[in-house]
Amino acid sequence: MRRGAGFTQESLAEALGVDRSTVITWEAGSHAPMPHVRPRLAQLLERSPEELDELLSGRPKVVEFGRPDLDAVFSWLDRVAGWDRGTSRQKVGEGLADVLPRVAVGRAEVADRLARYYGNRGVFSAQVGSTEVLTSVVTRPEWLDLRCELSPTGDRLELSVGAEARWAMSERAALTATRRLVDAVVKGARLTDAPVYRLVEATPEAGVVRGQVEVASFFDYALTADLLERELADSPDELPLRDAWMPDLESVFDLRGRLCAGGALALFAAARPADPFRGEADYVLLVQERSSQVVNAAGRLAVIPKGFHGPLNDVRADSRIGATLRRELEEELFGRGDVDVTGGPMRAADLMHRDRLSAPMRWLSEDPARWRMECTGFGLNLVSGNHEFACLVVIEDEEFWQRFGGQIEANWESDGLRQYSSQDGESLEKLIADDSWSNEGVFAMVQGLRRLREIGGERVSVPPIEWRVG
Repeated sequence: MRRGAGFTQESLAEALGVDRSTVITWEAGSHAPMPHVRPRLAQLLERSPEELDELLSGRPKVVEFGRPDLDAVFSWLDRVAGWDRGTSRQKVGEGLADVLPRVAVGRAEVADRLARYYGNRGVFSAQVGSTEVLTSVVTRPEWLDLRCELSPTGDRLELSVGAEARWAMSERAALTATRRLVDAVVKGARLTDAPVYRLVEATPEAGVVRGQVEVASFFDYALTADLLERELADSPDELPLRDAWMPDLESVFDLRGRLCAGGALALFAAARPADPFRGEADYVLLVQERSSQVVNAAGRLAVIPKGFHGPLNDVRADSRIGATLRRELEEELFGRGDVDVTGGPMRAADLMHRDRLSAPMRWLSEDPARWRMECTGFGLNLVSGNHEFACLVVIEDEEFWQRFGGQIEANWESDGLRQYSSQDGESLEKLIADDSWSNEGVFAMVQGLRRLREIGGERVSVPPIEWRVG
């Protein structure tokens, strides 16, 4: 409808003063433009009123979204659901006609609903000063306070080659997946079938994280396991997908029997000198507000960096947790868009070669004493069954923030970036009590602060932090 006149969905919506989702419904054939919009629409598309009517009435039944990334996901869903080609595209188009605002469910309510379903055994909670935090992360005492340096000796995840794992795609699951895609279309979420690692074995312990990962399809995760969060939010009293795929804690811990995707997320802390206005020497701590365009933890608070554990173009070498964290630092904070796996195929042979590093990462790499990366804890998130490697990135050299602080900027995955001082315990306790955190985000935040309190000396003044495992 709009292409001949050179408009995108976004630019046409802006020109008409409507939402992008409205333009999508026109193209899907679900709704026609209101009478008062038609003259302006005809003018923009350089059509007469008669030509516009003909164009609108003669549009094809196949939905045209104008997003090449969706072609692949529609093909994937048609194949695994056993549908005729084009069925999922058509169902998503029909679903756009009935888009309703979704009620956001807070982190505490999500954790409470999952506790009612699975019980509290193994669930991570923490006391931060006077604030009590319950999460949806199940863990074990030996998986916490790991103090594991992400070095060749401590970071021991290894690649394994095995059969693909995929949950059965029932008709109900397939229809839930189409509703998930409706959300993606309306919000402009990025969906790319980049490879991710599925965890098949994990034996973390103090000082070392061992385990095995296999390569999996992101679509296999996004349109199966990731549907569990939507189901939990929409109908907490009726959970047929969870009943079928992850009905009890035994199935949660059965890593080889299911697709356990997930990732690494880290509290970022950079040393700063004393300042006459800010106060004593401290660490600046960064927290992000996740964009609606991301698949995971959209609209929630999280530590940064945060990313799915997956390879760039060396599936064996990239299996280490530290490889994902370095890449995510480059992408999410240091301004490198070329390592964004949602942008399409990787063409460079070595994206993390020294000659391609950002200035901040190159400076850090020149002297290992300037910074450290540690894994602080490990758990499995009951929301979608994801594995979560909570980490801490600490830059000890004050020169870093003085030199590069002005260049640090969040990428498209964040709607906002906040900074806190490690000396401001009152604000940090209030932050942790915020119900808009993702469960894995607050897990990593608590674990990171607990470790920073141990090693940060006089730079850190935060309330006592004690964890519990139910």
